[in-house]
Amino acid sequence: MTPTFRKHKRKYLILIATAIALSTIGGITAYSIVYGSITDRNSVVYIPAGTSLDALMDTLSSHNSISHIRRFRSTASAMGLDKAIRPGRYELHKGMSAKQIVAMLRIGNQTPTNVTFNNIRTLPRLAAILGKQLMADSMEFAKVLLSDSVAIKYGFKPEEFIGMFIPNTYEFYWTVTPADFVARMHKEYNRFWNENRLSKLARTGLTQKEVSILASIIDEETNHTGEMPVIAGVYINRLRRNMPLQADPTVKFAVGDFSLKRILYKHLHVNSPYNTYRNTGLPPGPIRMPSIAAINAVLNYSDNNYLYFCASPDLSGFHIFASTYGEHLRNARRYAEALDKLGIK
Repeated sequence: MTPTFRKHKRKYLILIATAIALSTIGGITAYSIVYGSITDRNSVVYIPAGTSLDALMDTLSSHNSISHIRRFRSTASAMGLDKAIRPGRYELHKGMSAKQIVAMLRIGNQTPTNVTFNNIRTLPRLAAILGKQLMADSMEFAKVLLSDSVAIKYGFKPEEFIGMFIPNTYEFYWTVTPADFVARMHKEYNRFWNENRLSKLARTGLTQKEVSILASIIDEETNHTGEMPVIAGVYINRLRRNMPLQADPTVKFAVGDFSLKRILYKHLHVNSPYNTYRNTGLPPGPIRMPSIAAINAVLNYSDNNYLYFCASPDLSGFHIFASTYGEHLRNARRYAEALDKLGIK
């Protein structure tokens, strides 16, 4: 082997080694861009419908959701994310790569969220709560919830419709439409009325919708679940005797003012089908969204001889029960005196 050949051979080997090294470094760099971690912490990102890639980048940057924003954009562009961003609520976890995040956004692999509602008096109020927790706004929800045709579709009169919504915590995708939300609530309503509850229905002499109506009144009568079955027993006793319920909460509903501290004679004469002082039987619909506790109280009502009750004069929120009108008048007088002492008109 001549010296010249050995000299050139050494150059070739150096060049080959350099090329291998560069390709290896390039491969490592390309791998890290696509597969390396770009999240340093867990975070939640909400992506509305119609979000562009630029808007998505702004969202990710403003929430500090991704530590290597340029790396993500390069991967997003290469994988065509700008043409396939799915709206939704996405949970990003520490250690995720650009490719993992892009793939999640492309296929819409969003994480469900818990939606909670309770202690609600009206469907517009429900719409407002849903509008804060889901992608559709309150106006979109109100349009569906207040639609007569939607209520009728599910077998309810418009004034009964609020009774279909069982207050609880449910898991939804953030992108659920108002129509799909109502359809899901109808399934939950049917699931709620299981064989156990239906078996207790005959004892009450009421329909499912009537149970909801009575439960809504009981919810407004007391915050103490322990006395709910007793109050339910009083009302069922009155219904069976065709006596007017004379439930103060229905008068407040008829007047349109639940803040009333004291029901006066002028309130008792308001002309409304919801005024149970003027009308016998149950009102046309629930006066609020009935709670599970109140519905169960009606189904498990106390078998008692009471026909009357009024708030306790100690203003504890509990009630005093009576079997005779004379006894009830004495209890009512004591309560009225307690209000007078406090100057409540």
